[in-house]
Amino acid sequence: MSDEYLFISDCHLDAGRPEITQALVEFLQTRAREARYLYILGDLFEVWLGDDDPAGDHQVVIDSLHRLADSCEVYFMAGNRDFLLGEKFASKVGMALLEEPCILQLGRSRVVLIHGDSLCIDDQDYQAFRAMVRNPEWISCFLARSLQERRQIAAQLREDSVRAMHQKSFEIMDVNATAVADCFDENNADVIVHGHTHRPAVHRHDAGLQRIVLGDWNPGPSYLSWNQASGFRLNDVRL
Repeated sequence: MSDEYLFISDCHLDAGRPEITQALVEFLQTRAREARYLYILGDLFEVWLGDDDPAGDHQVVIDSLHRLADSCEVYFMAGNRDFLLGEKFASKVGMALLEEPCILQLGRSRVVLIHGDSLCIDDQDYQAFRAMVRNPEWISCFLARSLQERRQIAAQLREDSVRAMHQKSFEIMDVNATAVADCFDENNADVIVHGHTHRPAVHRHDAGLQRIVLGDWNPGPSYLSWNQASGFRLNDVRL
């Protein structure tokens, strides 16, 4: 069996962008089947309002994930768009949920996996919002509402978010250098792998440390691979 690990994030699946769904399904049915492990580091969906949502627009992806799970171990870590995805859905597709941060030992490298938004501490308004919606009490109250109410609230929050983003610089919405250094130190990590910022790159730091940023899937697939022979390789059409 292959020892290959694959990492993806930020597909932002949405009915209005069928080309991304098609690209992901093709990836799951072909490239991912060559690997032993697939790690999805958040924002698989543009929005996820709870596991009771029928999610009919995503059935082809759900089916592809379920088939892949027969031969590949699939793991999911919540992002800022799909943090309400829970055990019911994960069990349905055969994937395991991960808490952030997640630590892997790949060869000689201690690797920390995160979604990435926790590193963007210069955006204080977003961090306050993140703390609010990740609070278990807020989640419980939100999920207790009807699906229609949740859709209305999510639409308003999305509208507010888009408006706020237009007023912020790219620098504010990117990672903070101190937060990155703290992440390395707190996890005793050699490599950080994350998404969220939609800026695929391999950043090299002192003492051989690396921060690998996964890209979003617009305009095309973005994934990171690792195996014992070749190490890490970031595959993205923008690089």
